Amino acid sequence: GFPYWKRGRDSIPYHTVHVAHALQRAKLMGFEVPEDMQLGVHDYLLYIEDHFPSWYSLNIRRTISAYALYVRHLMDDTDREKAHRLLDEAGLDELSLEAVGWLWMVLADDPAYIDDLEAIRRHVNNRAVETAGAANFTTSYGDDAYLLLHSNRRTDAILLDALIVDSPQNDLIPKVVNGLLAHRTKGRWYNTQENVFVLLAMDRYFNTFEAQTPDFVASIWLGDTYAGSHEFTGRTTERHVTEIPMAYLLDETDGTQDLILSKDGPGRMYYRLGLRYSPTDLNLDPLDMGFVVQRRYEAVDDPEDVYQDEDGVWHIKAGARVRVRLTMVADNRRYHVALVDPLPAGLEIVNPSLAVSGSIPQDPNSPDYRYGWWWWGTWYEHQNMRDERAEAFSSLLWDGVYDYSYIARATTPGKFVVPPAKAEE
Repeated sequence: GFPYWKRGRDSIPYHTVHVAHALQRAKLMGFEVPEDMQLGVHDYLLYIEDHFPSWYSLNIRRTISAYALYVRHLMDDTDREKAHRLLDEAGLDELSLEAVGWLWMVLADDPAYIDDLEAIRRHVNNRAVETAGAANFTTSYGDDAYLLLHSNRRTDAILLDALIVDSPQNDLIPKVVNGLLAHRTKGRWYNTQENVFVLLAMDRYFNTFEAQTPDFVASIWLGDTYAGSHEFTGRTTERHVTEIPMAYLLDETDGTQDLILSKDGPGRMYYRLGLRYSPTDLNLDPLDMGFVVQRRYEAVDDPEDVYQDEDGVWHIKAGARVRVRLTMVADNRRYHVALVDPLPAGLEIVNPSLAVSGSIPQDPNSPDYRYGWWWWGTWYEHQNMRDERAEAFSSLLWDGVYDYSYIARATTPGKFVVPPAKAEE
């Protein structure tokens, strides 16, 4: 076995399985691995349960056992019967998603375990949290997660690997890929565990779906009307855009038409379809597409400066300062989020970064105000105070409720229509 840091210390079960995994990956790539070391770690994996400390929780033991079975599978020592017993004894609901992913890859392609595979497929699909363009999974181990060096991105990567092995046509695959790619910061993930498992999954994705060098022509038709084509040759990051005017869609087409995309030639084609339009009615109903955003206007200096009447119209005293408060609810983990609040033309933001703005009153609902000087940080990483809107940005937003506020001044008397606040990914 292998300990942390120094030879001679107690071996760590997860650490040893991970080393065995690394050695086998090296061997599969053609590197020379000492045979005695390979045999030693194989024996450790064969009797992995004998090495668990008595205080390890059942969940941790099962997850490490599943990882050991997966690594043995890579070593051509596949023990599907033990994988089946572990699955049967624990039940899918009691296993971590990482353990499910590892067992899934051990059992894949064996018709004798079709019932297990069908149950795993349903379970994983039901546990996926999807947005329009991405998907992710979440596993919780509690306080002993450190024993596995756990992270949610690693869970996503392991399940992506398993999905490609067993169900390469599953629609979740490109969504999980998008979620993982969006989570990079400066080209990497959070730690070495995430980097390793994500890159292994991405390598399988590439070899499964992108092994052919692109050499194709993509064409688009709107009904019977040819809308354009673009040629893709070689591996590049080039993007091509075809735009169809809204006026054409409304005035020159006879009702609903099919939009047809075709690809002629080898290689994988990625595409996005989008629609940009302006509404004809300024009174828009709220739209929930994964974010919920609410906005309020609050008085700063005098409670009589701001009020909302029974029709929902806000009244602000000319010259008064007003706090604009946004509450945003995210129902799932989101990437590269922008919270955008347009201003009515009669308000002007008081920018705290400008010396001429003077002192900005403390928000009584802010964490700093509630918890004291030791509480620091905001959920957003950057904010913009523009002439016509305020913006807050976060590269990673966990599911939850978030508050954002800023100060504006009513500088121009009149009646104004304010566009809705929105959050977008």
